[in-house]
Amino acid sequence: MNDQKDAIEIDLLALAQAVWKRIWLVLASVVIGSAAAFVLAAFLITPLYQSKSMLYVNNSSISVGSTSFSISTGELSAAQSLVKTYIVIMQSRQTLNAVIEQAGLPYTYDELKEMVSAASVNNTEIFEIVATSPDPEEAELIVNTISDILPDKIADIVEGSSVRVVDYGVVPVYPVSPNVTQFALVGFLLGGVVSIGLIILLELLNNAIRSEDYLIQTYNLPVLAVVPAMAGKSRRRKGAAAKNGLANERRDA
Repeated sequence: MNDQKDAIEIDLLALAQAVWKRIWLVLASVVIGSAAAFVLAAFLITPLYQSKSMLYVNNSSISVGSTSFSISTGELSAAQSLVKTYIVIMQSRQTLNAVIEQAGLPYTYDELKEMVSAASVNNTEIFEIVATSPDPEEAELIVNTISDILPDKIADIVEGSSVRVVDYGVVPVYPVSPNVTQFALVGFLLGGVVSIGLIILLELLNNAIRSEDYLIQTYNLPVLAVVPAMAGKSRRRKGAAAKNGLANERRDA
């Protein structure tokens, strides 16, 4: 059991040394990775802008079809159900087609539906409409057109309803995506992980015998003999002897 633990510690140490010997590769990889991710986020990905408006649901007694019911300000669960109903009406084909016509948008119903969303604000009777577009002014136009059209559409469908605009959308100044900092951080981490993983993989696939200690520790085999690296010295001696012989022949001639 102790031998296995020792072997694991030695392997981890060898891997750490292999990574340290090629630390320049890791540093280069993280720099290249973060720079590539930064360029991708800053120049190649289309930025998206969001504009938001808020509407308030105020109902005392409403009816949907043949069903009538009343709610108070304390019955938030019922109000939240109404918010969900109004969101469905907002995303309906009738409402969004009216938005496209009034705002003069170059989108189909399906395209515009993907660009807008809505949700309750902190489980209250207020719901928020969000429009996302690559054009900040277009995002503001979409969300405010919906805010103008939606109360009338809801009133036509849900009797006794009262929806009022709390806050209109404004032209956004900064994009919501992509996040350049997050992209650069991901590129940094990805470059480091890939480079370290490659170094470790090459080290694990390297079966060359590096030293006597490596042979004993890895395979637990005794070293019977060691052949010294004399080939280089022998070639240098033969070369020197050949030069001396050639020089002697020239003097004799």
